Amino acid sequence: MARRQSQGKISSEAIAEFWDRYIQALSKFDVPEYQMRWYVIRAREYVKTNRDTPLRRQSPPDVNRYLEELGRKVRLEEWQFIQIVHALEILFREVVQCDWAEGFDWEYWRKAARTLAPDHATIKRESDSLSKRYQGKEDSLSDKEAVTAHKDILEKVRAEIRRRHYSIRTEETYVSWIQRYLVFHNQRAPADMGVDEVRSYLEYLAVKRQVSSSTQSQSLNALIFLYDQILQQPLGDIGEFDRPKRKRRLPVVMTRNEVNALLAQMSGVYGLMAGIMYGTGMRLMECIRLRVKDIDFGYAKITVRFGKGDKDRDVPLPERYTEKLQEHLRRVKEIHDKDSKQGFGEVYLPHALGRKYPNMAKEWGWQYVFPSSRLSADPRSGKIRRHHIHENGLQKAVKKAAQQAGLTKRVSCHTFRHSFATHLLEAGYDIRTVQELLGHADVSTTMIYTHVLNKPGVAVKSPADF
Repeated sequence: MARRQSQGKISSEAIAEFWDRYIQALSKFDVPEYQMRWYVIRAREYVKTNRDTPLRRQSPPDVNRYLEELGRKVRLEEWQFIQIVHALEILFREVVQCDWAEGFDWEYWRKAARTLAPDHATIKRESDSLSKRYQGKEDSLSDKEAVTAHKDILEKVRAEIRRRHYSIRTEETYVSWIQRYLVFHNQRAPADMGVDEVRSYLEYLAVKRQVSSSTQSQSLNALIFLYDQILQQPLGDIGEFDRPKRKRRLPVVMTRNEVNALLAQMSGVYGLMAGIMYGTGMRLMECIRLRVKDIDFGYAKITVRFGKGDKDRDVPLPERYTEKLQEHLRRVKEIHDKDSKQGFGEVYLPHALGRKYPNMAKEWGWQYVFPSSRLSADPRSGKIRRHHIHENGLQKAVKKAAQQAGLTKRVSCHTFRHSFATHLLEAGYDIRTVQELLGHADVSTTMIYTHVLNKPGVAVKSPADF
């Protein structure tokens, strides 16, 4: 069909034959029959929009431009955008069979289109009213009656946590454990309970629920916070209670060859993100939430803002990824400029900065380094924004790459951080430097990575090899 297009002679029979082959390709990809009609419509719309260039002569920039424009249609639902990407993938890979289609980053366009949910950690605190928190799905974490009966207490817990600038994850965890504690004691007022009730709940977790030692300690910390900071009734010495035995777990660390093998299986935006995580030791969400202004090419460093414990720190910018990152930012800048011309270009700002500086949300420096592939309405404020990509896409890409690389280790995004620290220690850097780069408050936390250097027992020659 493409050859006849170039000659300007396309018969109706050739067109019908082309779309018949496309429908056959849909069956090969197990597209449900009731969706095939829409896939054909999506593909036809693309062909109509790009009719000036024959399909076989089209290139990745043509597809990128088309998807970028679609990403600005705010009424386009997430599932519709993903369906369009899949329809184009089948069109170019199976029917037109372009050479570049096999290596095109289709996965990024699909995964990066995911909208952030109202309870996502990045935007969850934007609501003006704390009371709205008790109308959502977190009520199902325990008992709705407990949430209603002790609404004031839980709201005070949230307010105090935010005043101290604890992370949203800590807030969710503490409120969840306090809810479970209240349900366990039949929704009694926490002020009427004390050490005995706390101890009995902790023993229940250890004996009946068989939770780990760290989970029990997490629950205890939440209850201590409730009694000490909210009720002003310090628990004091809780006394003896059943504790699960703390298990010593060593972090999963990849060798340098394994890291290179995994990264070789990744490309595009997710490949860049994975490489930066390994090269900087950043946590998953620290990489996901990275802003343009935090990258300093002059000093070859990246500043991690609002890290764990609400702390900032500097990490080295890997020279290996400098050029790729600059090229990536040029593409992101083009997208942002087009968004701004169409009246969008706004991004979420933390800590009420958006109210204090209304125009700052549109500045280039505040844009996300790894933005979503589409605009979407903020689930709380309703504003049209381009959020960062959802972390789930990167997590799945890393897991898939590890399988393709033949790694038997249980690899996740956090494994890059473990490998970063271990490889620095192997290279001779002192542990205090590694502690600072990782953002650990206590050097004892960093000491866990010395297990690879010490090699107790591993350095001993096996008698089988004598």
